[in-house]
Amino acid sequence: MHDRASEIQVWDPFVRIAHWTITLGFFVAYLTEDATTVHVWAGYVVGGLVAARVVWGFVGPRHARFSDFITGPTAAISYFWDLIRGRAKRYVGHSPAGGAMVLALLAFLLATVATGLVRYAEEKGAGPLASLYAQTTSIAVSQASEQEGNQAGEGRARSAVGEAHDVLANVTFALVVFHILGVLLASFVHHENLARAMVTGRKRLG
Repeated sequence: MHDRASEIQVWDPFVRIAHWTITLGFFVAYLTEDATTVHVWAGYVVGGLVAARVVWGFVGPRHARFSDFITGPTAAISYFWDLIRGRAKRYVGHSPAGGAMVLALLAFLLATVATGLVRYAEEKGAGPLASLYAQTTSIAVSQASEQEGNQAGEGRARSAVGEAHDVLANVTFALVVFHILGVLLASFVHHENLARAMVTGRKRLG
């Protein structure tokens, strides 16, 4: 039983909904094949919410703002080592290491979605970038001096984008795993359920 009188509202509804929806969307996309309807729509949801979360980081309430938790790398690394030693300072909002992870996840999610959109346009001729890709491809073809060389170059470009998308997705997955481990460790050290806090939005005062 938690005493609500000893708790404070930290995470606003948008942060909580975006957090769990992005999590679900990422895993759905990660576990489904590229270019399938489910994969594509999961990517759209993730991309839209990540973009909205970036905007919210500038205009949202205090603990949602980047200014509340962005610190230098020294502070993030110092907090991480203190956490491992079990003597890290407790923060009501994101810790320095938690803030760094938020930025890393947002950046890699955006990059993964962006390369996914390019790949979808290239391989399927679909998505919001399809018309742009068709125009650039037409120009490239008209200027190509040799058809064989153009096809080889196009194949290398497509392969590079596809590989970049896969690598970024795998790096993001690794960051998610590391994030979960960090949440578990911080919950243990600070004697509070951080996952629960991201559901209720509330954390204890002290």
